[in-house]
Amino acid sequence: QVQLVESGGGLVQAGGSLRLSCAASGSIWSIPTMGWYRQAPGKQRELIAAITSRSSTNYTESVKGRFTISRDNAKNTIYLQMNSLKPEDTAVYYCKMEILTTWYAGAVDYWGQGTQVTVSS
Repeated sequence: QVQLVESGGGLVQAGGSLRLSCAASGSIWSIPTMGWYRQAPGKQRELIAAITSRSSTNYTESVKGRFTISRDNAKNTIYLQMNSLKPEDTAVYYCKMEILTTWYAGAVDYWGQGTQVTVSS
């Protein structure tokens, strides 16, 4: 069984920084892709950053140059460094990992529990 646990959210003033972490535990063979999503009140959940097993990254336009996604494969952990935060970054942030539990199994998406990020103006 696989579990994802997030940490690092909180309240910060505009212009400040936060670092989110998401660690996966359980029976894991590989994690091809990891990503961070966010969902603001009244809005749909959106993908904001993704990283492959070879550390190729992609970002949504609104966070480019401010957020950095990274991963530690030895720890099955993903990070999101968020700098120059804006009030519009306020949302619940979720991690998602595409996980293979064995070499012959298909990949399954697992989600973290979500962590609140609030940016005050």
